[in-house]
Amino acid sequence: MDSDETFNVLIQDCPSREIMQRLGDKWTPLVMLTLANGPLRFSGLRQQIGAVTPKVLTSTLRTLERDGLVDRQVTAQVPIRVDYELTDLGRSLLEPMDAIRIWAEKHAGKVLTARDAFDEM
Repeated sequence: MDSDETFNVLIQDCPSREIMQRLGDKWTPLVMLTLANGPLRFSGLRQQIGAVTPKVLTSTLRTLERDGLVDRQVTAQVPIRVDYELTDLGRSLLEPMDAIRIWAEKHAGKVLTARDAFDEM
């Protein structure tokens, strides 16, 4: 598809649907929001996110790098240093992701109350 073509996430085979699904997966938003403050090494990312396995974090980072949202910088030293940081494209997602984070934090109590009420039915 050319860059001037129109994309629509409601069309089953549209690439924008896959991108939207990736942005809504379990780990992508946490990686993106963690990298918002600047570059981090793998261990720093894992420590700040918590509960993510090395395999899943590696896979998430590779996917985000492939999509042009995260850059991986390797520095030749002993041991080799690898830093991850958001690209300009990745940083362009921070505002909408932060809006979702703020909404989730603000309304978490209401959602939990709704779940409890639903589960009592």
